[in-house]
Amino acid sequence: MKRIVEIVPARPGWYARWRLSPEDTRCYPVSLWALLEEADGTGREVVGVDCIGQWPGADDNEAGGEFVRYLFQTPDSGPPDDAEPPAAPHRGTTGPRLQPVATP
Repeated sequence: MKRIVEIVPARPGWYARWRLSPEDTRCYPVSLWALLEEADGTGREVVGVDCIGQWPGADDNEAGGEFVRYLFQTPDSGPPDDAEPPAAPHRGTTGPRLQPVATP
């Protein structure tokens, strides 16, 4: 069993690429990097956890997805072509709302 030694946030621009089929890949932004080691203190490795909670070797990754590699693109160059589109902001009616201040 491996243990987490350290966790650090990933800088913008890092992506994890996954192969979904022979012709289809998908990139997700990396949220954090984790330094792992074996229980006996040997065999250290760094893994990136993407924004949907996947990492190479995890048992509950997206079905059919195979990790390909990490890649970096400067934030000003935009996301990779196969990046998962960001979710649209929620515009529902829940959550706090600004209220007008009553004047005396």
